[in-house]
Amino acid sequence: MDSYEGTATLEWWANRSTCLGRLRVRIAVCAAGDNWTCEAPLESPLAAEDKESFDFLMQLDPHFTLRFDDASTLLVNVVEAGVEGRLILTAAETDTAEPAGSRHVPHR
Repeated sequence: MDSYEGTATLEWWANRSTCLGRLRVRIAVCAAGDNWTCEAPLESPLAAEDKESFDFLMQLDPHFTLRFDDASTLLVNVVEAGVEGRLILTAAETDTAEPAGSRHVPHR
């Protein structure tokens, strides 16, 4: 089993040029074969206004771009784990038929 621990940023992109939300997280990834799990607690608690914004984005679409410190990215599905500030991330399936510039294309 391989594992990785570090920090990253969850980003919610409306389009190629508009990021509507960024959250710093500590990630702990465990991989076994083709399967992996990732816990991502927030680095710091969200203020009430930030929590409201995060909840709104989650209701719109729980897919975020996970940007690692080396600038590499991965599209992930985010689920709140029931404990304030604790998130579970899984790889998001992308639709290869999506046009360029669609919601899931991160800014480069």
